[in-house]
Amino acid sequence: MEKRVLESENDPMGQAIRDYHETGRAGRLRVFSPQFEEDEMPVATLFRTEAEMPSLEHRALDLCRGRVLDVGAGAGCHSLALQERGADVTAIDISPLSVDVMLRRGVKDARVADLFDESFAGCYDTVLMLMNGSGIVGRLERMPLFFRRMKLLLAQGGQVLMDSSDLRYIYEDEDGAMDIDLNARYYGELDFRMQYKKVKGAPFGWLYVDFDTLAGYARESGFRAELVAEGEHYDYLARLSALK
Repeated sequence: MEKRVLESENDPMGQAIRDYHETGRAGRLRVFSPQFEEDEMPVATLFRTEAEMPSLEHRALDLCRGRVLDVGAGAGCHSLALQERGADVTAIDISPLSVDVMLRRGVKDARVADLFDESFAGCYDTVLMLMNGSGIVGRLERMPLFFRRMKLLLAQGGQVLMDSSDLRYIYEDEDGAMDIDLNARYYGELDFRMQYKKVKGAPFGWLYVDFDTLAGYARESGFRAELVAEGEHYDYLARLSALK
């Protein structure tokens, strides 16, 4: 599979992260989707301290053990929090701009790497995927590929800590029934594009997956899914581990 690495001129989030790191502020990081109205990502949240993190992220950090791989690490907030706890962390992101900022912020081991690139290898006790970590998978059809990669990257007895959200609340009627087209693709498969100032990124798929669906794919791939914690609004933290 071709390695995905973002070019700086097509990396709106990386540009925003760089600006915020260098100046303490950033312009609007705009988020577009054909499924929803235009939104905005607050860049400051990518730099939050451990004290500012939500409870699900605190729980995930508490569960990290051994050598940790922080996937899609962005500005490195989770890696820095784990380093402060004394953990051995490797942070990866497909944005060279973001990786440069992570290194300048003090992340000891930050690398430009794509989780799905077969040339990226290692042996980790914990793979950490936060801020809707399932999004990186992109589409449900890529779940088997994701679990194959986990088998290669996880040490014996290793775990994946992943958060996500069940978007069913968007499609529920007053009686709690789902009002969706059953012939359409899975309701958690979304398409996004970002823009920062004049920098426009390419469209990308992003996956929000309900826990039961995640658990089903895990079983098919020889993994067990455990619902560790639930948030206040259909979000949850899952732990995935290979069956013995």
